[in-house]
Formats: sequence, C-alpha cells, structure tokens
Amino acid sequence: MIHVALSTRIARRDRSGLTFPPMYTCRECENEINQGTEICPQCGADLTVPAPGADAPAAKPGLRKILIRWGVLLGVLLAAVWSFLWFVVPERQGNPTSQAETRAVQALRDVRSALADYASAQGGGYPRQFETLGDRVRTAAQLAQSVNYRLQYTPGPVEADGSIRTYMLQARASNFGFLNFFADDTGAIRATRENRAATSQDPPY
Repeated sequence: MIHVALSTRIARRDRSGLTFPPMYTCRECENEINQGTEICPQCGADLTVPAPGADAPAAKPGLRKILIRWGVLLGVLLAAVWSFLWFVVPERQGNPTSQAETRAVQALRDVRSALADYASAQGGGYPRQFETLGDRVRTAAQLAQSVNYRLQYTPGPVEADGSIRTYMLQARASNFGFLNFFADDTGAIRATRENRAATSQDPPY
C-alpha cells in the first residue's frame, strides 16, 4: 500500500492527562519517528524523497513567462480590434471633395446615357418628366444624393411637332466650395465652384 502523505501525526497522552508533542509514523514501515527525521531508523527509508504517485508542487511561473503571456493576450486583442475596424469602418482615403465631385459627374453621365437611349427610341425626342426614364435615373439620383448633390432635369421647348429636342441637366452641391455641374444635349459637362447653379457659359469640366 502506497502512502501519499509523508507521515501521520499521532498525539500521545499519558495517564496524567498531559499531552506530549505529536509523533510521526514512517510511510514505509509505519513505526513512530521524530518529526525532523529524514531517514527512518527502523527501515532506512529516505523520507525527503516524495512518495511514488504523489504530485510534485507546481512551480510558480517566472516574471518572463508572465510578461510573455500578457504580450500574447495583448497581441490577440489588438488583432481583433484591427479586424473589426477593417471590416466595419468604411474606407476613407483620398480627397472627399474630389470623390464627391467624381460621383456627381458619374450620376450626370448615367442620366445623359438614359436620355440618349430614350431619344433613340422616340425619334430624337426627350421626355417631359425626369421620372419617365425609370430606374436608371432613380439610381443615378441616389448616387448623387449619397454625396450631397441634387440632380435637376429641365426639358427644352416643345417643337411644332410636339416633341422636345433639347434639355439641361444640373447637379447642385449642398456643401459650400464643391463644384456645381451643368450638362445638356450637346454632350459637354461644365462646372463652377461659385455658390450658384452651373450654366452653359461656365468652363468645361
């Protein structure tokens, strides 16, 4: 039988009722020995060696290992935060003014392309209402609004045959200092940075 404990205390009491200091028993032969005995005088067992099957006391981690563990934990935390920012926060690179103006011009070109297709199908005539062009112009208008621009369509005069042969397109910026754009059936796009609607007299973009 293997005894995990190094020894067992035995408190002795004599007939007078006095209690003597506790004695220990050897884990090998179970004979009584003194508390500080390292070698059992009865069986010669070395009591300083841990008993077989007994767990050795776990060594406390050193300062270096603690710092390494905290460093790894901090690295994992920073990587998680960076991943969150990378996928969730929208990318903001370049000049926001230039990006907004580029999208406004793209919206104008999309509307102008829809007007050209309409005129081709209608013998060269343009619609009286902007909404007649359908989803293509609604998508273009939403693109312009996403960068604080508003599109405005103005049909030309009605000809003798009842058709409309000209039009004007304007993109007005809500932000001060942004370019305002003008386009028409000639295909040119003009712009001004003044706080007003662009016209056919402004320089080409």
